[in-house]
Amino acid sequence: MTQNNFNLDFESFQLLLLEMAQQRSVDELLQLVTSSLASNCNVALARVWMITPGDICNTCNEYAACQDKSRCLHLMASCGLSIDNITNWNTIEHGAFRRFPMGVRKVGRIASSGQPGNISAISGNSDWIADKAWVKKEHIASFVGQPLIYKGEVLGVLAMFTRIALNQGALGLMRMIADHLAYAVSNARAFAEIKRLKRQIENENAYLREEVNIAQSFNGIIGKSNALHEILRQIVLVAPVDTSVLITGESGTGKELIAREIHSRSKRVGHPMIKINCAAIPKNLFESEFFGHARGAFTGAHKDREGFFQIADRGTLFLDEVSEIPLELQGKLLRVLQEGEYQRVGEEKVRKVDVRIISATNRDLGREVTAGRFREDLYYRVSVFPFLLPPLRDRKDDIPLLVNHFLVLTSRRLNRPKPRLTQSDIELLTKYDWPGNIRELQNVIERAVITSHLGKLDSGISSIAHLGVSATAPSVHTKDHIDKRGILTDAEIRQLERENMIKALRVCNGKIYGPRSASEKLRIKPTTLISRLKKMGITLDDWHGRN
Repeated sequence: MTQNNFNLDFESFQLLLLEMAQQRSVDELLQLVTSSLASNCNVALARVWMITPGDICNTCNEYAACQDKSRCLHLMASCGLSIDNITNWNTIEHGAFRRFPMGVRKVGRIASSGQPGNISAISGNSDWIADKAWVKKEHIASFVGQPLIYKGEVLGVLAMFTRIALNQGALGLMRMIADHLAYAVSNARAFAEIKRLKRQIENENAYLREEVNIAQSFNGIIGKSNALHEILRQIVLVAPVDTSVLITGESGTGKELIAREIHSRSKRVGHPMIKINCAAIPKNLFESEFFGHARGAFTGAHKDREGFFQIADRGTLFLDEVSEIPLELQGKLLRVLQEGEYQRVGEEKVRKVDVRIISATNRDLGREVTAGRFREDLYYRVSVFPFLLPPLRDRKDDIPLLVNHFLVLTSRRLNRPKPRLTQSDIELLTKYDWPGNIRELQNVIERAVITSHLGKLDSGISSIAHLGVSATAPSVHTKDHIDKRGILTDAEIRQLERENMIKALRVCNGKIYGPRSASEKLRIKPTTLISRLKKMGITLDDWHGRN
């Protein structure tokens, strides 16, 4: 640009249009245009407002005049230098004019009408001027505002304040720049959407590949028991509606399988179901993982990142171990569930999302609420339709079917002949209580296939089943008791096991999870210990305060 007027020579104009066409970022595109216009010393200020959904209605200075609370003009780019050569207006974050309602003041009128607004020799009394003191101080002589129109739709407004009167050539130039800007914005948005969809597909594919690698070997729900039939009936009822579902049950009962069945029967089946293991996310990363973050939001945030909610948009979010979500994040999760809105870390923009929530836990969420570890309002929100999955010991009729199913799939996967299953094998497997439920049964069958010989499970099931039974016996002092008293009865062994668990709880002061816990000393999983404590009726009074 020249420094005496507002004319662009052909080469500069051509260069600007070329640079506009090459931009793939809307923000960088708008900054390019405003900075190019403001580089002329006769231009005091160049700005671009874009029409997007309203976000600060409650604090907006023009709230009373706004007739359309659903959208307004957002200041997206600003560049200008005061006549004192010190003050600049290069920020869009603050100021009285970062939002304009449609139809209000000169910028709002241009956007609502789609017609340009040109004023030369501005009078300090003009009703188009919002800040008359600023106009006088900066020697503003002209204003030009051009609507950004693409395929008949107004996208925003390009505006410029100058310290000289603008001739028809300058006004025509602004019209051409606005037309090219509208097309460039549309192209940049299209590229951004393509990029977003590409990232979403890549993320979905990554999740799908991970799910294939770690998925359980079974592809369906196997069984014929009355308990399972009741679960299937409930799935048919709740799947078609978008109600939040809470699946509870012991570890290994197939909570994820039920969640996938609900998703597959829902209207969201064409979109992804994203699984989040809440217990595996570090506490300081929860918000970023759930909602994403903006570039520079914190150390190491080198680029924008989409969160689980954005990836699962229009699909289902499966929150496994939902009780492990930090208390301070539960309020933000509740907001998403209630209003369908969230914000990325380090970003003010409010984003919309449409996600169905299915949660799962092996804990009693009601007790977690009472203990102050889980918000009561969130509990009611996620547990609109509760599922209680029965443990495998309450589904004895399903064990033969599950065993045969696992035999077929495991043999095929390991490329080994399917071993024969005898009635004795079935009886051994049915008598066992399966504290690890279906997951434990699947592991036992896999080990049995590996250790089977000549198509028989005699070296597999029987040895593993006996190991399983012995695993319920006490691990401390049992041998000494047997040596001194001879063969113990089943009741005596169970009593020893009970005493051993009570002793472990006393030593660990009732701690079940983590280091130096009772489960660690007994060398069993915490969920297994809890299951056995319930089965044996061991309560707080049995160990607390005793020596």
